[in-house]
Amino acid sequence: MKPPLNSLAIITSQLFAAGASAHNVHDIKFKPDGGYTSTVGAKYQAPNSQVNISADVKIDKLFERNMAGETLVQRITDRVYWVQNHFYNSLFFVGDKGVMVLDPLAYGSGRALLSAIKQVTDKPVTTLVYSHNHADHIGDAEVFVAEAKHQKVDLTILSSDATADKMKRLNSQLPRPTKTVDFNDGVYQFEDTRLKFIGFEHAAHTDDSAALLLVDEGVIHTPDLINPDQLPWLGFGGSENFTYYRQNLAKVSAQKWQYLSGGHGNIGSRADLDFMQHYLTDLNLAANRAMNRTDWAEFTTVENNNHAVFGAKWFEAASQDITNTLRPKYGHYYGFEASVPKQAELVLDTLLSYQ
Repeated sequence: MKPPLNSLAIITSQLFAAGASAHNVHDIKFKPDGGYTSTVGAKYQAPNSQVNISADVKIDKLFERNMAGETLVQRITDRVYWVQNHFYNSLFFVGDKGVMVLDPLAYGSGRALLSAIKQVTDKPVTTLVYSHNHADHIGDAEVFVAEAKHQKVDLTILSSDATADKMKRLNSQLPRPTKTVDFNDGVYQFEDTRLKFIGFEHAAHTDDSAALLLVDEGVIHTPDLINPDQLPWLGFGGSENFTYYRQNLAKVSAQKWQYLSGGHGNIGSRADLDFMQHYLTDLNLAANRAMNRTDWAEFTTVENNNHAVFGAKWFEAASQDITNTLRPKYGHYYGFEASVPKQAELVLDTLLSYQ
């Protein structure tokens, strides 16, 4: 997912401050308590950095808290914490000697993350982990590099070999990894806990995308794969294609974990993954029906003066058909109107390409 623009946040905040009804804001479905319709029937609570959260509970008023600029800190297990700022989230693990951070965030959220860590522990960040080479998740790495220098700490920057190779190939200006593990199930020992890289053999999001599993804690970090308690953001969180998306979800499902961090959205559980699989089944069925009843010939007219226009209009009509089909069941969930048409086009691309 790419960053929300600061100007957009300001405009939306002003809209609420001016007294606009939440129901007049496009595609925002509020419940009377100020939350959203949960995709998994979750219970909600305010974030709590002191008490572990139950797997069936999520953070309340997530949109409002992000728009207000809050930094949300929730204790997941005795040693793992979830932090969200401006719709982006990370995890950190507190060891006996230092702290390990999974993705340093970006666009100023890294400083909020560092401040959150200092509220929980006085131990230094000694290991920084990159899940994949997208600047919106790792762009604030320099914040942690500078802090390590200030504290005279030898900072390890860890990634998969796939991410390190990609950063080198693209001449990344971000701090480079100082240590790598195998993209395919490589394991890193941080103090007394294990971090496993679960690289997607055929990633949908980007070719170096990996899920990060804190093996001994039962917590997995899967940036841009799933937004817990929400429909996927726009085109499946900025995925480059849809072709292998379900396989990637299945690979995450096959791991042993209880809590899921999606990089965006709420704190996740197995129920969120199950919801996504059901949603994708319905999305695929709707796409197949739309392909059968959206006639290409309808758009091959003289007025549409080239075949690129034929295609654009066909995709628009078929995507609208899919969106209309899904609306009765999914239209009340966060993100529906903005995201489903874009997801429909990705699914149509895959169905048209592979028989």
